[in-house]
This record gives sequence, C-alpha cells and structure tokens, in this order.
Amino acid sequence: MDQIYFNGKILTMSEKTAEDAVSRAPEAVLVRDGIIRALGMLNEVEQKSDGDACKVDLQGRCLMPSFIDSHGHFVMNGQMSVCADLSTCESYDDIIRVLKQYIEKNKITEKEVVIGFGYDHNFLAEEGQPDKRVLDQVSREIPILAMHVSGHLACVNSAALALAGIDEKTSEPNGGVIGRLGTNNEPSGYLEEAGMLAVQQAVASRIKVDFAGIVQGMQKTYIENGVTTVQDGATSEADIKTLLAMSAGGQLKIDVVAYPLMPSGGKKIMEENREIWGTYCQRLKIGGYKLVLDGSPQGGSAWMTEPYLGGEEGYCGYPWMPDEEVQAYVRQAVEERRQLLVHCNGDAAGDQFLNAYEKAVEETKPEEDLRPVMIHCQTVRNDQLDRMARLKMIASIFVGHVWYWGDIHMKNFGPVRGNHISPVKDAMDRGLIVNFHQDAPVTKPNMLHSVWCAVNRISRKGAVIGEDQKISVYDALKAVTINAAYEYFEEDSKGTISVGKRADLVVLDQSPLEVEPEEVKNIRVMETIKDGISIYQFGR
Repeated sequence: MDQIYFNGKILTMSEKTAEDAVSRAPEAVLVRDGIIRALGMLNEVEQKSDGDACKVDLQGRCLMPSFIDSHGHFVMNGQMSVCADLSTCESYDDIIRVLKQYIEKNKITEKEVVIGFGYDHNFLAEEGQPDKRVLDQVSREIPILAMHVSGHLACVNSAALALAGIDEKTSEPNGGVIGRLGTNNEPSGYLEEAGMLAVQQAVASRIKVDFAGIVQGMQKTYIENGVTTVQDGATSEADIKTLLAMSAGGQLKIDVVAYPLMPSGGKKIMEENREIWGTYCQRLKIGGYKLVLDGSPQGGSAWMTEPYLGGEEGYCGYPWMPDEEVQAYVRQAVEERRQLLVHCNGDAAGDQFLNAYEKAVEETKPEEDLRPVMIHCQTVRNDQLDRMARLKMIASIFVGHVWYWGDIHMKNFGPVRGNHISPVKDAMDRGLIVNFHQDAPVTKPNMLHSVWCAVNRISRKGAVIGEDQKISVYDALKAVTINAAYEYFEEDSKGTISVGKRADLVVLDQSPLEVEPEEVKNIRVMETIKDGISIYQFGR
C-alpha cells in the first residue's frame, strides 16, 4: 500500500541552503514499495498514488531523511550493551559497587570473567585509572576487565593479569603500554592500546555469550536515534561471522557496512565474502578496509607532533605501527581498489596516513573514485586538510569531542590546538566532504547531539571551544545525511528525500531549522522508517 506523508515540515536535504530547503519544501511525499515515488503539492501527490494510499498525518512534525552513521562499531555496541555499565561512575567506589552488583546479578564465578565498559578517568573524583588496587577490591578470584570509554585503555585486576601471563618479566608491546608500580616492574593493571591484547585474548573463551541480548543491543540505540545505516568499523573474523548469521537469519533491521581491520585477517575476510563486496545482501555489505594508527587524545595515547601539556616532558603519544607497515597496508588497499578508512586522532598519525596514501596513489595511479576516509580528525592541521582536499579524502569528524572532552583537550593541548579540535568549518571551507560520527559505543549514536555540537561548540563546562569552527544547522544536517551517504557510495539511493531513493526516513517532533540552535539537542526522534516500514515509534 502507498503511504502519503503530509501536514508537516518536510526537509528533503536536497537543497543547497536552509532558505531554499524551507521555501521549496514539498507539502507531501509518496512512498511505494519502500521507494520515494513523488513529492510536491498534496493534491499532485495524491493523484500519483495507486488510489489505496495510507495517509500519514505528520501533525506539524518534521520529516527528513533518516540519519547515517559514518563510523562506529556495530558489533561492539551490542557486546558492550550486555557488559557492566560504568559510564555513570564518578568514583572508584562507584566502579566497585557497579561491578559487584553485576557479578551478583549474573551469578558470575571465577571460571568466567567480568567485563565493564565506559568509565572515564577524566571525570572520576580521583582523576586516575582504576587499576588492580581498585579492581582487586571487587574480586581477586574472578578476572575483571574494565574498558575505558575510548576503547583504547583498560584496567584489570590481579586475576586477569595472571590469566594473561602478564608479570614483572613481561616486555612492553609495540604500540602499547603495560602500566607499572614503583621500581620493581610490577604490573599495575593499567593497559593501553596493544597492551590490552593479551588480556582480551585470555578472557575471550570465558565470556558468556548472550547472543539474543547482543543482537538487540546492537540495533536498539541506533534505531531509537533515527539511524538506519550503520558501520562496523574494524570487523574481525568473529564479528563478520556474527553479522553474517544475523543477515542470514533476517535479524538486521537496518543496513550494516562492514570494514575488516587489515592487520586482523582483513584480506581473508574480504576474499571469503566476495558476494557482499560493495553490494547489500540481506542488509549487509563490505565497504572496504580499516586501519588504526594511534589512540585516544583524552586518554593521552593519540600520536601528536607536538607534546601534550602538563605531563611527562616531551611526551607526544605513540603510533600503532611503523611507517613501512602502514605504507604496505595502504598500498594494498589502493592496489585492490578498496576504500580505506583510517583512524587518526593525533596529527602525527594524520601525517603518517597522508604520506602513505599520497605515495600509494603516485605509484599505482588508480582511476577509480576510492573515497578514502580519515576517521576522527581530532587534531588535524589545516595543511593536512589541504592535502586531504587534493586527495578527495573524506573527513569523518567525531565532533562530539567538543562537548565530551573539549575541556580536557584545552588542558592537554593549550588554546591554539585545543580550539582547533574537530575543525569542521576549516574542512568544509576547503571543499572536503565532511560527515559526523559518534564512534558508538564510545558515545551514543545521537546525531542531533552531534549537530548541536557542530553548531554551538560548547564544552561540558560551558566554554565555547573554537568559535571560528561553528557551522550552520543545515550544513550540520548534511553531515549526518547526504554527506554520510556519499562515504558509502550511496548518495544516489540515500541521504535526501528524492524521487527514486529509498524511503529511509525519520520523524522529529520539531524541525531543526525552526528551533534556536541551542535547542537542537533537545529535539526528539518520534519515528524511524526503514525502506518505508516503521521500525520505531516513540512511546510504543
């Protein structure tokens, strides 16, 4: 049956300016078989229907294209949803209490493992890492792994260290840190980057898998936030098996684009799943490859060209891989004509990526439009944005950093670098395609919050971080619709309300163009529509 949406504020996102978007807004939209068939005056749209249309009265609400996640961790979002939630903890005592309650509720024994996710040392009363001296107060028998909200740091208890075989004799891993106590090299339980791998591998077989809970947790928060296309950015062999099982079982309600992590069997995953290269099969496709070059700026592991402030003198963070290894992976991706997404938080990591990509392009001279993506772009410099523009590289910016950690970045980097965090305006001024992401489960996939951040640039403490980087609401909405669709080579089928495109839509209680900029984050998603089918309604 046809659906006709009418009597609301319809933002097609196909106009160049907000003024045109309002003045040229259609009265109605016709959807048939999951495709947008017509838009225009209500009487004209009614005439184009099949005569048995379901008329959907928007009651003055806003209809626009649904949101598109340009970077996140879909499978991890589900996995973390069934772990102990540490995101609201404000002290070590809070962490201890939450983990103990989780153990009791789930009846976890010493033969299993406890995983918590979401603590942020920056906002704990102690302003430190809850290492084994804290976690041993929860249990000395049950292995405990507490993941930092960034996903780049973690703390474990003595049982987890023993299980992983980490002791005084364990050497420092390349691209990672094992925290130590005193001068006797005793591991503290604090781990960074590659330092976490041994523990993660050791506890993997002990994790009780709640597949049903994971499946629900993967999609729920996205759908409730109006997101109908998501990314699994850093897909492992285990992750692709989960996604394939969900796809085959008809459990995917939204589209998923997977990017295998190159150092973790990426080529093997690609070769074994040729049928979903760039083409959806039951809502799943592989978009390209993923690389990670550094860590977290709020965690102090992002790789910078200039030192962090207030800590160890001259400390600039560190890379995940040497230049030669990065160059080999980048060249492989370009030679295979694959899109490549690369995590770069620090500007030194940005240099490493740009140097490798420029060299690969010069040597292989690809004719295809590969649309490489720099993920996060937290401390990207303007000279790097110029290089990105020449490469037609997409800037996928985690603009929520301004709110969540803007004050921390000002402290870590000073006013010049701090105010240039997430430089959206400078990137757009250079003609780059810019989109926004939330890196779920690092933060919730709340696109309207990201739009609010880009427009207002306000930190948790109420400071304006980078006044000159503010953009308009309309440009910010483009970043989470048509610009995000472009990243996935889907601009012809998603991202605007246009005839022939898929009816991936969201209904908001207010138009983002008609509220004060400070109020954008308070707009509520009322309904999410995927291929013409309502998959979420607020309050139901």
